[in-house]
Amino acid sequence: MKLKALVGSVAMGAMMLSGVASANVHIKFHHDLPEDSAQHLAAERFRDTIAERSSGEITVEIFPNNTLGDDVEVTQQMQMGAVEAAIIPTAKLSGFVPAMQIVDLPFLFPTPEIAHTVLDGQAGDDLLATVEQVGLHGVTFWESGFKQFTCNHPIEGPEDFSGQKVRVMQSPIIMEQFRAMGANPVPISFGETYNALQQRIVDCQENPLVSIAQMRFYEVQSDMVISNHAYLGYAFLFSQRWFEGLSAEDQALLTEVARETTTFQREETARREAGYIDTIEASGTNISTLDDSQLAAFRAATAPVHEAFASDIGADLVAEFQQAIAEAE
Repeated sequence: MKLKALVGSVAMGAMMLSGVASANVHIKFHHDLPEDSAQHLAAERFRDTIAERSSGEITVEIFPNNTLGDDVEVTQQMQMGAVEAAIIPTAKLSGFVPAMQIVDLPFLFPTPEIAHTVLDGQAGDDLLATVEQVGLHGVTFWESGFKQFTCNHPIEGPEDFSGQKVRVMQSPIIMEQFRAMGANPVPISFGETYNALQQRIVDCQENPLVSIAQMRFYEVQSDMVISNHAYLGYAFLFSQRWFEGLSAEDQALLTEVARETTTFQREETARREAGYIDTIEASGTNISTLDDSQLAAFRAATAPVHEAFASDIGADLVAEFQQAIAEAE
């Protein structure tokens, strides 16, 4: 009997090591936006689909609005295996993997459709592969969409940023983007941005419509400019240490569902944008849209940023993205 018990224990251990699907996998899932956001709704769909297809053996617990810490802190937790999954803005990953900041180059993607085509293709896969060197595993890209400017004065050209203090993410490319326009970029965490604007620590900021509306930045900014000057993408990541300990079956299921949910997340983001504009406009914030000549001036002012960061990102990756964008156009 003792021999049988020993053989059974060894067999069970061998099964676990050989990649047989394991029961009761629990995933902590982080994101930085409120529960009323496309990101959270998509996270709920990811959770529910995973539960259904795994017959309840894999559960996902969502932690919205930086509950587990800010994006950088959570990325560090993922490296240690303390948090299993997260969507992290590509700009926030620049301190870990410089190549990730290519997504944040000003005026890189002409349209959302081209951004999606490139990020869902080989160029996007090659970019996601770069995070493996820092203990992360990337599977797809979610988004908040294109970014817009808000300030306490009208913005009609890059010269209107001269001397202004602008809240930015801790991203070298984004900081250089505003320096190129004569502004003073000030890195401030996402959760502290409202207070910084309200207290006039900074004069302006940039964010997609979802963030401007959900975080109510329009309450403390008089003007918003529809500029679509840069794309805010989120890398959907798993802790590599944790992911590699899963069975091949579980790995495939998590990857498949994350990628399936990507389309829903993007469609929900686009669907909500018209309502966000209505909300911001109803508050009394002045909304303007850059015309072609104004956009050309902004592109010219920020063009040197592309060249300045080509070596940090990697010349081969830059060339691959440029080719993929040209083919998508």
